Amino acid sequence: MGSFCIYFQQPLLLCTLLLYTLAKETEALSPDGQVLINFRTAIISSDGVLRQWRPEDPDPCGWKGVQCDPNSKRVTTLSLPNHKFSGPMSPDIGKLENLQFLALHANNLYGSIPPELGNLTRLQSIDLSSNSLSGKIPASLGKLNKLSIFNVSTNFLVGSIPSDGVLANFRSDSFVGNRELCGKQIQICKSSGGSSALSPTDLGASIVMFHGDLPYSSKDIIKKLETLNEEHIIGAGGFGTVYKLAMDDGEIFALKRIVKINEGFDRFFERELEILGSIKHRYLVNLRGYCNSPTSKLLIYDFLSGGSLDEALHEKGEQLDWDARLNIIIGAAKGLAYLHHDCSPRVIHRDIKSSNILLDGNFDARVSDFGLAKLLKDEESHITTIVAGTFGYLAPEYMQSGRATEKTDVYSFGVLVLEIVSGSRPTDASFIEKGLNIVGWVCLFILSLLSYIFPAKLMLYCSRCTCETNLIMLDSYLNLEVCSKILPNINDWRNSINYALDSAEDFRRYLDSLEGGQK
Repeated sequence: MGSFCIYFQQPLLLCTLLLYTLAKETEALSPDGQVLINFRTAIISSDGVLRQWRPEDPDPCGWKGVQCDPNSKRVTTLSLPNHKFSGPMSPDIGKLENLQFLALHANNLYGSIPPELGNLTRLQSIDLSSNSLSGKIPASLGKLNKLSIFNVSTNFLVGSIPSDGVLANFRSDSFVGNRELCGKQIQICKSSGGSSALSPTDLGASIVMFHGDLPYSSKDIIKKLETLNEEHIIGAGGFGTVYKLAMDDGEIFALKRIVKINEGFDRFFERELEILGSIKHRYLVNLRGYCNSPTSKLLIYDFLSGGSLDEALHEKGEQLDWDARLNIIIGAAKGLAYLHHDCSPRVIHRDIKSSNILLDGNFDARVSDFGLAKLLKDEESHITTIVAGTFGYLAPEYMQSGRATEKTDVYSFGVLVLEIVSGSRPTDASFIEKGLNIVGWVCLFILSLLSYIFPAKLMLYCSRCTCETNLIMLDSYLNLEVCSKILPNINDWRNSINYALDSAEDFRRYLDSLEGGQK
């Protein structure tokens, strides 16, 4: 990773080529096709059926499970039940404006039901039964007046069934098998405040503990917590729902509600909070307080108006110029470095990814969601064997052994840098189609660049080298090629050329060793 970081000190040539190549690979696909590719990208694993979805096709109408209107070529049906899908539902499905039939039952989809499905006014049938979906049923689905079939049974949905709109017309068999779901169809909700982040029953038995960081009394905050419902939801993480909490003076916070998952959760949670409350840094999303109730835990964080880096890159990437992207990389690096080197005990994040980097209004980055990471104490081993993280960002050695160190965080950060530079997700469909992820694709790209620079004989060696070795070779070449052109100050140029010559000397010795191995 060291040479990787050095290489990105001179990103203009390669970054331009990266973006150009990625744009060429996806420009032919129709908008509906791109939506389905995003759906596929969100799926972590399946029985392989989505391998037939090819990004180079002009439209998705011939893809497995997809049907289109013969005239407009717009997608009308997405039917992929019982294909062992594991992953969240992409909210981009809400852009399939002509969709009439959606059948994704008997899979292992998790996370929340995207509220964006409420945009699909032509939907006649939704079947999401027998998955692992959680959270509330979005109220927006009640506006789908053409809906005649609706089935979300056998999931982990919670809260009240929306009583306004078409969902009130469906019988109990549409909702059974969700233990904490309530409504007139299945069971009466325990209280009118049942949709709140914290119900009155919880409040009566809760122990509220806030650090001296919040300028409000516990009573003020509890009063606001009682008013939260699905309208205030701004996201969902791996452990629970995230709400937007607005105080009377205009101050806004993000509230993360974590549901108890096992008997040992309390002890784990309390130990984490001892550390979280003491961690404060400019490039981290700081914890401002917490509330402890019998059924859930509530974490109160700073609210960042810029949303997540994932949203900024993949939904509104045009807002991020090169300066903004570089600034985000630097901010995320400083936040991660603080966790690794300045916290006591040190913190391994274990889930560095674009959705865990939040942005303020100036696109300054903050590292979030480090509170549930395994914390390392100086007297303990600097290794944890609890596997966590997100596919595409995980270091190969971590996936094989389950042993996480600071180095595995650095690998994930390197993947994040590639994502920021290229604008593509680590498991973009254009990579998966070739059996690669973003790291493998860049390795092939580097080898391709070397083929334009070095003679064919040397390329025989390059093709046998590791990706890191090829990166060192390219780095040495670029240092010699461009350092005199980009550094106007003679002293800066002299220092840089000395570094480049040292790199070139290392490169020459490496080639000599290759030649010696052939004798």
